[in-house]
Amino acid sequence: MTETVCSRFQKVMKGEMPEDRLPVLEWAVWWDKTIERWLAEGLPGGLDTHGIKRFFGLDVDYQHWFLQILPGAPGGPVRHGQGWIRSEEDYERLLPYLYPDPVPFDRETARRWAAEQARGEVVVWFTLSGFFWWPRVLFGIEEHLYAFYDHPELMLRINEDQARYIRQCIEQFCEVCTPDFATFAEDMSYNHGPMISRELFETFMLPFYRQTVPLLKERGIIPLIDSDGDVEPLIPWMEEAGLEGTHPLERMAGVDVGRIRERHPEWKMLGGFDKTVMHLGEQAMRAEFERLLPVMKSGRYIPSVDHQTPPGVSLEDYRLYVRLLKEYCARAVQP
Repeated sequence: MTETVCSRFQKVMKGEMPEDRLPVLEWAVWWDKTIERWLAEGLPGGLDTHGIKRFFGLDVDYQHWFLQILPGAPGGPVRHGQGWIRSEEDYERLLPYLYPDPVPFDRETARRWAAEQARGEVVVWFTLSGFFWWPRVLFGIEEHLYAFYDHPELMLRINEDQARYIRQCIEQFCEVCTPDFATFAEDMSYNHGPMISRELFETFMLPFYRQTVPLLKERGIIPLIDSDGDVEPLIPWMEEAGLEGTHPLERMAGVDVGRIRERHPEWKMLGGFDKTVMHLGEQAMRAEFERLLPVMKSGRYIPSVDHQTPPGVSLEDYRLYVRLLKEYCARAVQP
């Protein structure tokens, strides 16, 4: 059979090897400053994200992130990290602007994605705001961490509401297009591990994963967690929740995909390539791919930049990265 973008992805996630190569994916779009640099260095203007991926010869993936707060909501954040609410009364005032139904997304675009997916041309995924992420959006970064103790009942109410909204998102999107995988955005680790204890996870998050993850699995959608930082201590927690993998696997946080594979043989991974070596030339990038190659050969792992490509990476640096990525993705399937 002729392999496609979609068939390669599905095989790798099952622990199988495609006939020709691993998927050549870039799940995270690039910094805006990176694109500005590349435009000055010869990247054609007028390309959207998918056009840029095609320009570099990458496989194409389509992602949708569901809207949670309608325009015009009162009390919006005035700076990064600031929240919308501080009390149950604030939440009540905000509720008319939350959890819109019908879920707002472009149905015609999703139908087009489904047609391209059916032809094997693209991988489709969507992102759901998870049960750490979403209360943090509402409370703000600092207040959220206090809220586990200061507002436990409100935290549980918020995540119960979010679980219902996630059900709506899954059901309504899948009426038009069933994604290949889904991510729960969490960002609940920093460079030294999780921001909360397992006890808090089991009280405030685990029950709601158990309500929502099965809705994905019964449709054949692979459930992943998206968390920056050192995610390795989180993996047993996420396995308990029914999640099957993670990205971006940030190297600067000490994440080691080889160690994860040894400890969690069936854990799915996407990312892991240390973005801080991308401006250091071919020898440095080859060394990084050599580090990843045994895991690439083990299955259930797709190499990609471990977050957005920074503006220190020139257009020629990135062309070299893509050339090496293709080379090693082919080597990974060789005996």
